[in-house]
Amino acid sequence: MKLFLMLGSISGFLSVALGAFGAHALKEKLDEYSLGIFHTGVTYQTTHALALILVALLIKWYPDSTGLTWAGWSFFVGTLIFSGSLYTLAMTGIKVLGAITPIGGVLFLIGWALLAIHAWRAVS
Repeated sequence: MKLFLMLGSISGFLSVALGAFGAHALKEKLDEYSLGIFHTGVTYQTTHALALILVALLIKWYPDSTGLTWAGWSFFVGTLIFSGSLYTLAMTGIKVLGAITPIGGVLFLIGWALLAIHAWRAVS
C-alpha cells in the first residue's frame, strides 16, 4: 500500500511540474504538434497517478488481492513507458519512440481491467 501511495504521489507531483514546464519553458521551443504530444503524456500521467493512489487505498482494505498489486504495477510501468516515450518523442522528435507508446497504453488497459475484476469479485 505504502509503495503505491508514494509512487502515485511522486507521479502526481511530477505531472504537475512537467505540465508547468511544458506550458512555460517548452512553449517557445516546441511546435504545436510536439506540445500536444507532451500534453498527452502529462494528462495520462496525472490520471494514472490518481489510479495508483486509488490502488493503494484499496490494498489497505483488500491486502491479499494480488489483482490490485498487479493493477498498481501496470499503472506504474504503463506511465513510465507511455508518458515517458511521449515526453522523449516531443522533445527529441525521434519518431521510433511512438512505436513503444502503445505498450504503455496496453499496460494501462490491463491495470483498469484488473481493477474492474477486483471490483466484481469484491462486491459479488
